[in-house]
Parts: sequence; C-alpha cells; structure tokens
Amino acid sequence: MPRERLYLFDTTLRDGAQTNGVDFTLADKLVIARMLDDLGLDYVEAGYPGANPTDTNLFAEKRPLRACLTAFGMTRRPGRSASNDPGLVALLDAQADAICFVAKAWDYHVRVALETTEEEMLASIRDSVRSAIAKGREVLLDCEHFFDGYKAKPAYALACAKAAYDEGARWVVLCDTNGGTLPHEVEKIVGEVCKIVPGDHVGIHAHNDTEQAVANSFAAVRAGARQIQGTLNGLGERCGNANLVSIIPTLKLKAEFSQKFDIGVPDEKLQTLAHVSHTLDEMLNRAPDRHAPYVGESAFATKAGIHASAIMKEPATYEHVAPETVGNRRRLLVSDQSGRSNVLAELERIGLSVDKDDPRVIRLLDEVKDREAIGYAYEAADASFELLARRMLGKVPHYFEVEKFDVNVEQRVNAKGERVTVSQAVVKVKVGDDVLISASEGIGPVNALDLALRKDLGKYQSFITGLELTDYRVRILNAGTEAVTRVLIESADESGEHWTTIGVSPNIIDASFQALMDSIIYKLVKSGAPA
Repeated sequence: MPRERLYLFDTTLRDGAQTNGVDFTLADKLVIARMLDDLGLDYVEAGYPGANPTDTNLFAEKRPLRACLTAFGMTRRPGRSASNDPGLVALLDAQADAICFVAKAWDYHVRVALETTEEEMLASIRDSVRSAIAKGREVLLDCEHFFDGYKAKPAYALACAKAAYDEGARWVVLCDTNGGTLPHEVEKIVGEVCKIVPGDHVGIHAHNDTEQAVANSFAAVRAGARQIQGTLNGLGERCGNANLVSIIPTLKLKAEFSQKFDIGVPDEKLQTLAHVSHTLDEMLNRAPDRHAPYVGESAFATKAGIHASAIMKEPATYEHVAPETVGNRRRLLVSDQSGRSNVLAELERIGLSVDKDDPRVIRLLDEVKDREAIGYAYEAADASFELLARRMLGKVPHYFEVEKFDVNVEQRVNAKGERVTVSQAVVKVKVGDDVLISASEGIGPVNALDLALRKDLGKYQSFITGLELTDYRVRILNAGTEAVTRVLIESADESGEHWTTIGVSPNIIDASFQALMDSIIYKLVKSGAPA
C-alpha cells in the first residue's frame, strides 16, 4: 500500500532566530540552510526580507537548494493595495521559491492589534495570495493564533483558512502561536478545518509553552494535516517551537507514522541527525542538551547495573530504538550504582579486552565506588574513567612528570591607571631526562595553569597542538570554606573528538590540575604517543 507524503517545513532561520541569545549572520544562515537541505527537509524558511539587512541580503540572489527556499512576511496592510505596500512589494521581489504570509486568524487580534475589520483582513489575505501566485511563487498562509481564534469565533478563523485556499495557496498553516492548546483540542479543531480545506493542504505550526508542541504536531497529523512546521533543537521565542529533531525520527521509526507516511529524510540522513543537532549548538556556542530525546548524550545512557546486564543480552530491553539509527550511541555508565556488566561493557567499548572473571574488573569497580564516595562522578567523565581503567590494567605509558607548579593571582594598577587582576602560572615538567620550565599568564588561574602545562612538553608537544578546552564546570559538593570541589573539563582536538575529565579536591586549583592532566594524558594515549 503506497504511503502518503508528509512534508516538513523548517523555520529555524526565521522563527528560531527569535530565540533569546540567538543571532544568525548571513554566513550562518547559508551554512544552516545547506545543512537542512542535505538532511532532506522540504521547506527552509530562511527569513523576512525587508525586516533586516541580513534577511534582505539573503534573498537578494537565488540560492541553489533542493528544498523550497521560503520567504516570510505579512499580508498587505489594512487600507493599502497590494501594489502600494512596501513590505509586500519587497516580499514579492525576494529571490525565493515560496512565500509564507502571516495573517491574524483571531478576531481579538484583528480588533486590538491591527485595529481593522474581519472583512478587511480576509481581503488582505485574498489580495496577497493572489499577488504572490501571479509572481509565480508557491504560497503558504500562516494563520496566526488560529486555535485561540477558532475557540473564540470559529466562523472567522475558518474563513481565513478558506480564503487562502480558495485563492490557490498550496498550504494553510494552523498556528498555535501562544502555545497553550492541548493535543486533544488540536486534533478536534484540525479535523474541523480538514472538512473545508483538504488535509494535504493543511499544516501545523506549534509552540512549546506547555511542553506539547511535538505532541500537538502529531495530533494534527492524526486529524489530517500533511505538513509539520518546526525548528532544529526546538529553537524559538519564549519556550520554543516544535522540535524537528524529535519529530523526524518519530516519523521514521514509529510504526504508526512510518507505515503510513513517507518523508523526505532518507535512512542514511537520519543517521546524521545527532551530528546536525550538535553542529547547530556549536554554531550557537552553547552546550548540547544532554537529555534531548534521540540525540542527547543521555538518550541511550544506562546507569543501573541490572539494566546494563539486560541491555548487554538484548538492547531492546531498555531502548525504544537503536541509537545508531539517529547517529547516537549506547552508553553504559560507570558509577557507584553500576555492576560488573557496566564495567565490562565500557571496557569493551574503549577497546580493552578483559575476561569477565578477571579480578581486576571487581577491583576497578570497587575503586570507582570508593572514588565516587568522595566526589568523583565517572558517568560524566568518560576520559578519566578510561584512564583509570587503563592504569589498573597497566596500559598507560609514563609520558612525563609534573614536579611542581605555582599559580599566583595578583591585583594591581596597570599603566593606564586601571585596576586589573592578573593570573600567572609556572610549571616544572620532567620529560625523560629533560627538565622543562614554562610560565604563562591567563584570564584566570586555571587558564594560566592550562597554558603553562601545554606550553612545552618536549617530544610530546606535537601530539597536543590540536588540544583545546571547550568547557569548564565547577560544583561545590558540601558547604563551608573547606568545601570539596568537583571540576569537570571538556576538551576537543583537531579531529573533532570531545572528551570529559574530572578532578576532585578541597582546593579548586588542585582539582582543576587533576582534570587538566587527565585531558593531556588522554590525548597522548589516543594519539598513540610513544613512552
């Protein structure tokens, strides 16, 4: 039986750009648009020409994409003709494959926000759709506040949808703009719309203010809608939009949808989903959500020993889909709640072959539990656990020894008469028979220590040139000035690999030193540096 086509419309670059703290450059938008296109999205809404220089420049020339490049903008303003509205003219002149108009579908907004009449709003919809079609564009209409509008005055909300469809709009998109509609309401209302506008012309645009944007999107599909709008990682104003990173794999991997619908994302591209999600976060200079469904670091992580034992026998016991299908991987965490199964699985993953009855496995597990009792957290520090395991198995070469280090923080008045704080670190390292002393200044004591440590490691220097620290997190484990401090450091190298190391001490500099040392040693081990 042939499957129905379900279309995916991405608005990361338009609605997602309204996220607090997100500001895309033109270069950013072009990179992300190509990434979305490669993933297999049907529509990429790239911005609002005329609203700002970035979006105006983006639509100033044709952009070669397989996806339908879409420009967003308002229908003609009340009281103006289509040819005498500068905003509409700019939209029609944009080098876009499609135009997505937005119109008020809630009579309350028509009266209060636009201070016009329902009849004028409907005329604006008709004129704008007609003008865009005359220009050869595919047309969509975002019926803003549709669900609130339908609850208040169904006849007017439905009239907005029908006016656009009757004039030839390819899609009429029902927007839960305030994000307050619940799934059962969405399903009922979309079903009513599909009685007057065919479902293969109806889309859903859900906001996440009740944490139900994804559920509302699926409710709309069950009721007949055949286009879903959303954003990567759920970006969007306030609480965000429907998250396409959750929607796409659900459509592909859950039988209710996969057996009935076909989407433009092929299986091989689904396997890049975690990479796409994390790439966007890196571009925005923010840490990926560890607990994100499907693509988060914890999405397929298991901590309890009894669960790990079951997963090793049959992954489906605790995994609703195979992690590889979305580009993720299974993680059997090692912690004080772990059993032998977790340790054996992690040793196998990192390539350390150990017999399950080897007494060193139990000693390693006991060591982990003893260390976690004083503040270590190896579930969050994969690289430090690997080094601990390798050391117990005698598989970490003795590369160098830090004989001593000194870190100073000085506050002084500089030559400009400004009071500044300066951090300095001096490190004495022995590499074979060579004793090396390095000094560095940094923006803080840990930064200074890191720079001094990596400044000169003699014959090992070439192995760490691509090493950089990407995140530094501190947690105080108990109260008072003598509190124990846990430091987690995330590092990356030139290959794009990321890893996390840990240090614990009452002294924050000492804890940081432990984590820094583990990061450097881990990089040397991974690089195959000789002893």
